Amino acid sequence: MIQRLFIFIIIFCIAKTTFSQSNNEGEKELRIDSTSAFIFNASDTIIAESDKIDSLQNIRENIENVIENRVDGGEEFLEAEVIPELIYDTVQNRLNKIPTSIPLHFNEKIFSFINYFTIRNREYIKKVMEKEKLYFPIFEKYLAEYGLPDELKYLSIVESGLRTDALSRAGAGGLWQFIRETGRLYNLKQTSLIDERMDPYKATQAACLYLKDLYGIFGDWELALSAYNSGPGNVYKAIRRSNNKRSFWEIYKRLPRETRSYVPQFIAIIYTMKYHEEHNLYSESNNYMMRHDTLLIHKEYAHLDVIANMIGICYDDLIILNPELYRGVTPYAPYPLRIPEDKKEVFTNQKNTIIDSAHNVGKKHLKNLEKLAELGGTYGRELVKYKIRYGDNLGSIAARYNVRVSDIRRWNKLSSNFIRKGQTLKIWVLPRYFPSKPFKKMDTIHKQKPPLTKSIHKEEKQQNENVPGVYHTVKAGDSLWKISQQYKNSSIQAIKKINKLRSSRLQVGQKLLIYPQ
Repeated sequence: MIQRLFIFIIIFCIAKTTFSQSNNEGEKELRIDSTSAFIFNASDTIIAESDKIDSLQNIRENIENVIENRVDGGEEFLEAEVIPELIYDTVQNRLNKIPTSIPLHFNEKIFSFINYFTIRNREYIKKVMEKEKLYFPIFEKYLAEYGLPDELKYLSIVESGLRTDALSRAGAGGLWQFIRETGRLYNLKQTSLIDERMDPYKATQAACLYLKDLYGIFGDWELALSAYNSGPGNVYKAIRRSNNKRSFWEIYKRLPRETRSYVPQFIAIIYTMKYHEEHNLYSESNNYMMRHDTLLIHKEYAHLDVIANMIGICYDDLIILNPELYRGVTPYAPYPLRIPEDKKEVFTNQKNTIIDSAHNVGKKHLKNLEKLAELGGTYGRELVKYKIRYGDNLGSIAARYNVRVSDIRRWNKLSSNFIRKGQTLKIWVLPRYFPSKPFKKMDTIHKQKPPLTKSIHKEEKQQNENVPGVYHTVKAGDSLWKISQQYKNSSIQAIKKINKLRSSRLQVGQKLLIYPQ
């Protein structure tokens, strides 16, 4: 009875509403009274009722659809968002107005990607925009220094979504997604303690050099970008198979599948970032790089956890400034370590004491790392099970997990490099140190203590030592709620806390540590 009364009240309210449309620069915007319609944005689906309701039956069906799409069964309806209509001719005119030396062609394929970023996956663009002020000043500085088009700064969005810790299935890493071999070619160090592909400064400089070399080879930005994605060899192969035609769209069908969408995505990202206001796309917050200074650490193997604790900053902040130190230890001496500007005096006054303490802890850590160097060693590693897919080989799998081919063969008792589709491999991977919280603002004064102290480690160990943990590999269609239901007495909050997740977004292939209560 109550439910029927509730539905009747909503029907009465909706029946009295009006819809209006207005044109702005050739685009139609849907203007909705606060009680008149509902727009839902969930899992890349936008449900909007934009036509006048002709009958009571249509009203009732609309309400039933809304009720079925309530969030978590307990929250109120999502706040309506005005999403301007996407018009082909308007987009084309805007794209033609962007001044750049990179050709910005326009066709149905590019339009479909613009539709994806401005309508279907608006949340992704909003998240990217939050980091725009964090990394774009770095990109702009080096692009200007090497005489490259400023629009190339948007390429990092296509590559990594502006994430320093991004790692691809092929083993490419960092903001600019260098594979190991190309990274080393452009002087990006990669050892068991450091990966400079994660360093926003050094990686950006390397990307500028690589892009400049590729443009020098092909003399065409679209082909240079294609080569950045798939390698010069694949582009040359596509040119030969296309009767030596030398433009992206002429060799389009001969390029690898991923590369065919690479340039259209790049153009779509440029358009979206340039015209985000016209599509009502705004970031909820802006992140800035902390003011910092570089100080030399004159002893090798200094532990960042100790340094952060002794100068009174959060450990995560130190990792954010030095993302290349993914093991949390300086690899050699002297090492230029970035620390917040407001902590420079504290560090300088206690420099010897801090470095000695950090070095002593780092030496113990180093002895443990020596065990990791042993062929087939599993000390300090976490077990991951990988199911072989079509096209895989031991080399690509080893690059993806940053291990050696010989290790994989030893762990799985393989007598050769031969593997087959569907086969499951045991891979022991090293944990990586990445920030567990959002970036701090540039002028924030750091007063909080580091979260990774010995006492906290001990407390977490005591809580979990009697409970066997398991790793869950995220599959297509998984959500935190669905995963929590698979493990007895687990919860969404517990999974997010253990894995230091800042949101409920998951990626296929992601590993989640689960401790059933």
